Amino acid sequence: MKYILSILLIAGFYIQTSAQGCVAVRSTGNINMLHPDEHDKASWLLSTTSRSFRSFRHFSGTTENKQRLVDGSEVINHQTSIDLALTRIVNDRWSFMVDLPILSNARSSLYEHGLVNGAYIKKERHTTHSFGLGDMRFAAYRWLLDPKKSTKGNIQAGLGIKLPTGDDNFKDYWYNVGPNGTKELRTVDQSIQLGDGGTGFTTELNAYYNFTRNFGMYGNFYYLINPREQNGVRTYRETLVASLANEAICSVPDQYMFRSGFNYSINSLHGLTVAAGAKLECVPVHDLIGGSGDFRRPGYIWSVEPAAAYMVHNLNFFVSVPFAVARNRTQSVTDKENSITQNKHVQGDAAFADYVVNLGFSVKF
Repeated sequence: MKYILSILLIAGFYIQTSAQGCVAVRSTGNINMLHPDEHDKASWLLSTTSRSFRSFRHFSGTTENKQRLVDGSEVINHQTSIDLALTRIVNDRWSFMVDLPILSNARSSLYEHGLVNGAYIKKERHTTHSFGLGDMRFAAYRWLLDPKKSTKGNIQAGLGIKLPTGDDNFKDYWYNVGPNGTKELRTVDQSIQLGDGGTGFTTELNAYYNFTRNFGMYGNFYYLINPREQNGVRTYRETLVASLANEAICSVPDQYMFRSGFNYSINSLHGLTVAAGAKLECVPVHDLIGGSGDFRRPGYIWSVEPAAAYMVHNLNFFVSVPFAVARNRTQSVTDKENSITQNKHVQGDAAFADYVVNLGFSVKF
């Protein structure tokens, strides 16, 4: 059943959704969706996955602000993350995982380096950076159906905890913002912070079904519940425009991901599997538990996601490249508050990527 293992390593093992640009969908690391084998004995699985993209297209709602590219005022985020995950496979039903993300981000902008109270002191583009450990995650998984009886398909449930190990107050220099236009050490934008500052709880559902020996389908759902409303980290947005006083502190938002598609195993190439599907990543306007105020950029991205995996012995190599087909920077709680106070529609924007490159490999021992 190598082809099943290969596609499940594409479809479920790699769910890592670090920020899609300014909409800070943070790294959720790896999940364990290995094919349940009734002959499974205790073993370990070590994996590393990387994700990189460049976001630069600004959207407010579903409308792209193409003028930002024309006048050169777009924000450009370069983001790369590497997740190291170790999974303990206890038997054919249970497994446990620990995930450690390492993040490297760069954010190039104009408005953070010279805009004071709505007017530019200097109009210069500068870059802020962040690098370090992200938020760790521990999770437990169980296949709900007996692998001895359910040989064509199964459903896996997962519960986990996300710890605030990533720095949510990482600082770098903002230029032309201090007295006489000097630089100041300030917190970097929420989209490139290493963590969100909250202890969260994760729920997952992963499933597959094989129509034939070579052809099947998969599905994954992930939700991060962040009960904490805000982390106390200053954004400095109130210094840019006075009307953004209600966005002076960072929110700690929920996030979720859904993906589904079809896979085909090419037996003649001994372990090559290809797949294609759809993927949704989202930061919601309102959290399931706790308040939803303060500063967040809610939004979602729909992508089409081609993928491939190649398995040889105990090694598996995989790649996927989701291409965005719909992007929406939704109206936040603070946008709605400002719409009331200013008696007009207010809706912030965010930069999104065109595509994301995911690469990884795993080894079972």
